[in-house]
Amino acid sequence: MQSYITVNTENTAELVEKKSRFIATLFHVETEEQAAEILGATKTKYWDARHNVYAYILKDGTARFSDDGEPHGTAGKPVLDVLQGSGITDALVVVTRYFGGILLGTGGLCRAYSGAARLAIENAQRVLMCPSVVCEIICPYPDHQKLTALIKDCGGSISSEEFTDSVKLVFSFKSEDIDGFEAALTETFSARIVNKRKSEEFSAFLL
Repeated sequence: MQSYITVNTENTAELVEKKSRFIATLFHVETEEQAAEILGATKTKYWDARHNVYAYILKDGTARFSDDGEPHGTAGKPVLDVLQGSGITDALVVVTRYFGGILLGTGGLCRAYSGAARLAIENAQRVLMCPSVVCEIICPYPDHQKLTALIKDCGGSISSEEFTDSVKLVFSFKSEDIDGFEAALTETFSARIVNKRKSEEFSAFLL
């Protein structure tokens, strides 16, 4: 599977246009079932809203959207266009509208829905999902801080640390970076500390 960009946290943004509130929420989703479940929960949360427009894209290429009662082409498609233009996948955007009593027209609706979605996406933390090597190192306490700094400086992502009579670190490196890290590890600690490659999988790296 090729590398792809997604988000790892929920993010919300709000836009007000002629007294109508547009609340856009961005979610990480991996299946259509998960998207449907989150959409249902969002509709329950905003039960008194006029519309809950949505769009999502999955890494397998699946893309769906809904105008949820807004005029055709004025809501769901603009949100999907913003999502596609962002380059992220495995993502769902729900834009909730509280009607303010003033009609916006088709152009105004398109701008408001796409603008709210863009705000939610722009402020989200993106991650690169790519082939990686999961590693494990057990080190003495005096080496912990220096080792942690080395892992981060070489581009690694630490997933867990366990403190007992020593420190066990579990972390990931992009497949193309692991050899460089191991060379730096040998040089920094004069081969006292050895890296253990545990498995290969897809891992998330902050962008």
